[in-house]
Amino acid sequence: MSAAIKDSLKIYNLRHSSIRNLWTSRWNSITDPIAISNGFANQLAHQLRQSKSCSRFPQSIFQRTKEVEISPTSVMPSSPSKFGPVSWYLSMIKSRPIVTKSITSALIYSAADFSSQSIVEKSTEGYDFVRTLRMAGYGMLILGPSLHYWFNFVSRVFPKRDIMSTFKKMALGQTVYGPTMTAIFFSVNAALQGESGSEIVARLKRDLVRTMISGIMYWPACDFVTFKFIPVSLQPLVSNSFSYLWTVYMTYMASLEKVSTA
Repeated sequence: MSAAIKDSLKIYNLRHSSIRNLWTSRWNSITDPIAISNGFANQLAHQLRQSKSCSRFPQSIFQRTKEVEISPTSVMPSSPSKFGPVSWYLSMIKSRPIVTKSITSALIYSAADFSSQSIVEKSTEGYDFVRTLRMAGYGMLILGPSLHYWFNFVSRVFPKRDIMSTFKKMALGQTVYGPTMTAIFFSVNAALQGESGSEIVARLKRDLVRTMISGIMYWPACDFVTFKFIPVSLQPLVSNSFSYLWTVYMTYMASLEKVSTA
C-alpha cells in the first residue's frame, strides 16, 4: 500500500512541476522588458511595411497617370511633319543630297532667268529659252554640287556656330568661293555662247570686279543667317533661296554683249 502511495505522489509532483515551469516561462516572457520591446518592434516594423506598401500604391497610380497625360504619343496625333512636300524634300536631302541640291539649283536659276528676261530686260526679240537652259544646266551641273561640297568643307573647318566661326565662314565665302564661282559662271556662259578665250578674258576684266563689289553689298547678311542659324544639310537650300535675287542680277550681267577685242 505504501508503495502505491509513493508512486502516486511522484506522478503528482512531476505534473505539478511541469505546470509550474510552463506558467513560469510564460510569466517571464510577459514581464521581460527585452522580449516586450522586441515584440513591439516587430509589430511596429510590420505595420510600417504595410503602410509603405499602401502609400506606394496611389503614388504609382499617380505617376502612371501623369506619364499618360504628358506622353505626346498618347495626347497628340501623328506629327504632320511626317507628311507633305517639306518632309519629302528633307528625306531626299538625306538620301540623295547632291542630286537634290543640284535640281534645286537648276530650278532656282531657271526661275531667276525667267524673272530677269520677263521683268528686268523685257527684250523685244522674244523669250530666250536657250539662255534659260544654259542657266539651268549651270545650276545643276556646277553650282549645286559645288554648294554641297563647299558647305560641308566649311562646316568641317569651322564646326562651331559662334560669332567668330560665322565671320570666318563669311570671309572664306567672300574671298574664295564667291569670286571663284562668279568667274566660272561668266566663263561657262560666255563659252556656251561661242565666245573665244580672249573675249572671255575681256568679259571677266569688265564684269568680274563690279559683280564682286555688288556681292559684298548683298551676300554678307545672307551668309550670316545661313552659317549661324541653318543646319549644314539645309544650307545649300537657304543659300539658293537667297541667291534668287542675286541670280536675276547675275543672268543680267551674263547677258551683256561681249567685249570687242579688235
